[in-house]
Formats: sequence, structure tokens, C-alpha cells
Amino acid sequence: MIKTSQLTKKYDEMVAIRDIDLDLGQGDLFGFIGPNGAGKTTTMRIIATLLTPTYGEAYVCGYSIYTHPKEIRRLVGYMPDFFGVYDDMTVIEYLEFFAAAYRIAPHARRKRCDEMLEVVDLEFKRDAYANTLSRGQTQRLGLARVLLHDPAVLLLDEPLSGLDPRARIEMRALMRRLGSMGKTIIVSSHILPELADVCNKVGIIDSGVLIANNDVTAIIRQVRPDMVILIEPAQAKQLDQAAKIASQDSIVKDTNIVDGMVRVTLRDYDADYSSLSTLLINNGIAIRRFSEEEINLESAFMAFTKGAGAKI
Repeated sequence: MIKTSQLTKKYDEMVAIRDIDLDLGQGDLFGFIGPNGAGKTTTMRIIATLLTPTYGEAYVCGYSIYTHPKEIRRLVGYMPDFFGVYDDMTVIEYLEFFAAAYRIAPHARRKRCDEMLEVVDLEFKRDAYANTLSRGQTQRLGLARVLLHDPAVLLLDEPLSGLDPRARIEMRALMRRLGSMGKTIIVSSHILPELADVCNKVGIIDSGVLIANNDVTAIIRQVRPDMVILIEPAQAKQLDQAAKIASQDSIVKDTNIVDGMVRVTLRDYDADYSSLSTLLINNGIAIRRFSEEEINLESAFMAFTKGAGAKI
């Protein structure tokens, strides 16, 4: 659905992005993560045919950005970080205006607009003036707008930026729903951990260079190649005993005590470690906590970007 090859954009001597290679299929929800100015918006604007690259190629649904920009624009819904709404238009009038711009037949416009308001859970604001909406409601209105022509590809630039916690949760749920509809989505963010439970693929960009690009689980494995289990005995005095017993399990590579817990490193990342808790309980160790050591996209981002900017 989206494929780029050596996509590069320069402004005189300044390199905005360099050699960006992406390959996304139908239904992929790709989290594009990086700090402000890293090159996320530049990449998305090129894919949307709103910006011409210095060199490199990009295809959307098999169409080249150079030879078929009009076809690509019919297939893409691009929502920028900030966009204007018209002061004297209600929500439904705003959508109908853009439905006309998308050349949706007059007899079908109202129905299509109502359907998109339902998709983004904004029906209750149908007759409110667009400029009276909250930031979260405005973002949902913008998403309804780019969905009007039923695009196969969605490019969402910082859709979570500036939203309150409830609005972010609602927006993430909406993105999952769109992904389940088979749409290919690129969503950019500098709010790092918030995309981990939404996206199936992640790209980490820094100073215009795509320094990581893989499935979420693969990205995390690159940062932490070993599976680590944290065990907290119900009785602190059993810490040493618990570590000694855990080390007897054949799946365990190493144990050490950190911050009042036994930190157990497994030999195999995908090992079934249920035997470990059984072993401890059978040896009289009551367990208060038994869980995998968490590592999120923020930790991955910091690990991948360490010193990356200096390579440009």
C-alpha cells in the first residue's frame, strides 16, 4: 500500500530526511516516532504528494508520486497537526463543504457526513459551530473530514498532540477501529509510549534518518534481547532463597536481586516460564509479584537515538 525507496529531501545544505525506506501493507498501523523536527511531517507530506522529494521514490497503492499524484490524492486522507475550521459553519456544514470538494454526489453527501460523524463519535455536536469544539473534538472532526472519500491510506500527523488524557484514549480507540477496517495508517507522534498498544509496526526517526523500522515486538527485542521476569516474594527475608530456587530451573540463565525483587533472565525469550512460579510455590515461597520486566517505546527510542544525530 505504501512503499518508499531512498526518500530524501534537502533544503540547500540542510537534510530534512535521508534515504527513508518504508514498506507497509493493507491494515498496517505504523507508528512514526521522533522528536519535533525529526522529519516525520516531511515524509508524510511527500507521501501525500504535497511536497516533492529531492530524490528517491514513493508509491501509494502502486501509484508513483511523480506520475500519478491525482490518483494518490483520491486514495489518501491526510490530517495535519493543526488545521483551521470556519467560524460561521456548523459541524455538519463543514463536512458537507468538504464532501462537495471531494465530489461526492449531492444526494449522498448528507448521509455520508452523518455516517462519518458516527464513526468518530461526534453526532452529538452535529449542529454545533465548528469553532466551539474542544481540541479533542476538533481532532475527531478533522478525522471525519479525511474519511469522507473513504481513503485506503490515512496519514495522521500528531493526532494525539494537545489532547487531554480522556481524548487521547478515545483517539487511540478510534485508530484501532480504523485499522480493523483494513485501512493502512501512518500516525506520527513524539508522545512515545502512547503508540505501543495501537500500532503493529513502528519506525523511529531522528535527525532525518530512520534508525529503526520493524514490528513493535521486534523493536523492543532489539533493545532487550533477553526475557526478564521480576519476582517479589511476599516475605522480604526470602529474597535470597527465592533467587537460589529460581536458578535451579533449566529455563533460567541468570538471577540477581535488584530493588527488593529477584530479577530472572531466561535462556529463551519465548520460553514458557510458568514452571518457575510452580517451583517457587512448591518450595514454600509465597509470591507477591511475578511479571515480565516492562520496556516501552520510550526506552526503545532513547536506546536507538543515543548519538544518532551526530551521524548526520
